Amino acid sequence: MGNGTSLVCHDLSDIGRRRANNQDSRAVLPPADPHQYQTRGWVFLVADGMGAHAAGELASSIAARQVPLVYEKTAERSPPRALRRGIEQVNAEIHQRGENAAEFRGMGTTCSVLAILPRGALVAQVGDSRVYRVRNHTIDQLSRDHSLVWDLEASGGLSREQAGAAPRNIITRSMGPHARVEVDLEGPFPVDDGDVFVLCSDGLSGQVADEEIGLVAATLEPRRAAETLLGLALIRGGPDNVTVIVARAGPEEASPRNRRGGDWPLTEEEPPPRQRARPAWWPLAAAAVGLFMSLLASPWSDLTQRLSEPLRTICLVFSAAALLVAVAALVTAIIGFLPTDPATTSVLQPGGRLGRGPYRTYDCRPRQALLDGILASIESAADGLADAQRLPTLDLLGRARQAATRGATAEALAEVAAAVAIYTRSLEAARSGETVRSPAGPPPPPPPQGLA
Repeated sequence: MGNGTSLVCHDLSDIGRRRANNQDSRAVLPPADPHQYQTRGWVFLVADGMGAHAAGELASSIAARQVPLVYEKTAERSPPRALRRGIEQVNAEIHQRGENAAEFRGMGTTCSVLAILPRGALVAQVGDSRVYRVRNHTIDQLSRDHSLVWDLEASGGLSREQAGAAPRNIITRSMGPHARVEVDLEGPFPVDDGDVFVLCSDGLSGQVADEEIGLVAATLEPRRAAETLLGLALIRGGPDNVTVIVARAGPEEASPRNRRGGDWPLTEEEPPPRQRARPAWWPLAAAAVGLFMSLLASPWSDLTQRLSEPLRTICLVFSAAALLVAVAALVTAIIGFLPTDPATTSVLQPGGRLGRGPYRTYDCRPRQALLDGILASIESAADGLADAQRLPTLDLLGRARQAATRGATAEALAEVAAAVAIYTRSLEAARSGETVRSPAGPPPPPPPQGLA
């Protein structure tokens, strides 16, 4: 079994181009040793806060700080139960903070947590931040959005295209506004060597298509993938805070093919030990009496041989009834001696699965149209750069197109990553203090249509 030492990850967050403060928070909790990997694994979290002034920022920071700590303290017995307990407990804390101060009242946050353990990847979800898995040119959304758009589609009354016309920023579940919160648990999903997991706030998923996220995450190493994805969201307008975590699993995180490990309790009550029931001796006595009476009245008994034919028939019926009573009493006695298992606790057995994920799956194989959409966005944004940045950016994009024509996807995306880095450095240079200024030029291109 692996020790969890081959995973490579990188996390980034940016204020975006239209917000005065960053209400996103994230956390990465690596295992300190092999034992810690076996018990609680790697932990990743993205939280997107909401609320006036600093309320959302406070809510998301509490979630990012406290949820991993509560999980770590209680994960050894049951990781899924610990994830649920962590979110529920911290939800109560955020709610109480909001009730105690008028300026924080109603504050809330999304919370998406990924735990990678020897048995697989567990996801805990509240809100519309997302957890993806990229494998074999396919990107799967492992989490479900708690949003108006998804609820309208799930109700069956609207198609995905019709539901997409609804306001996309209305979420139907979050941590903080209410004293109690419902937590979705998904997994564990088996992990393969080379699987890439992406956690992000809607500042990324709202601007970058799922297929684009999968293509970039699958091709570039985690640091460059995270930088490129965040930069692409900024290039397309960055109207919201943007947070992304990219984690690539290695051979040490690959799940064993055989189902190993004990049951994971899913409720707070610990399962009582199997106890031997106190046997009832009266069934044994009844069985003995019934058997004796059956033999006494049987047709082969010396007593019945001396009786007339009508009486012998009556004795035969009585013998059969007594034998049935004896058998029933004996079965009752045997059951009384067996150990009892009240089964008062719900458990997840090895090989079992929580939730219904993945919820959406997309093909993220390199395609000319997919690359052209990324290149067009960068080229449009480059028009607003000074010549010192615009000319090398256009040169990189030209080389990326040539590489894409040859089918050299990795080379093309390396050039794309370099071009995005020029833009993000230019944007950073234009920022002064707490005031966010975008590079001069035309409005940024809109994000691709049809995003989930």
